[in-house]
Amino acid sequence: MSNFSLDADINIEVTASFIAKGSDAPLTGAEYEFRLFEKDLMEDDYLGKSALDENGVAKVSFKHGDYMDFLNPEKNPDLYFALYKGESLIFQSPVMHDLDLDAMEKFKMGQGEVIDLGTFLV
Repeated sequence: MSNFSLDADINIEVTASFIAKGSDAPLTGAEYEFRLFEKDLMEDDYLGKSALDENGVAKVSFKHGDYMDFLNPEKNPDLYFALYKGESLIFQSPVMHDLDLDAMEKFKMGQGEVIDLGTFLV
């Protein structure tokens, strides 16, 4: 991991975009909720939630300490997310094992690390 990644106080912002099947229009509206998790052996870590903005983008910010296991502090996170419409689960990503944040990150001064998981067709 980069020197930035070793700083437990640096924010990590994860983004993901969502578009509708058929129309390719961004999913928007207050009824959509993105929830981000880190997969663990015992209990998954809930990292946060986000609405989708006018471009269908969700953003969740957290710190390294929110997912790092004290037994294995060098471990890359195993992230996955769920997208809800109201109370209904409409999309869940597979677990992205050992995500190499160093290879994916874009450091933004004053914001921290930004990780874009990509665009998903729902």
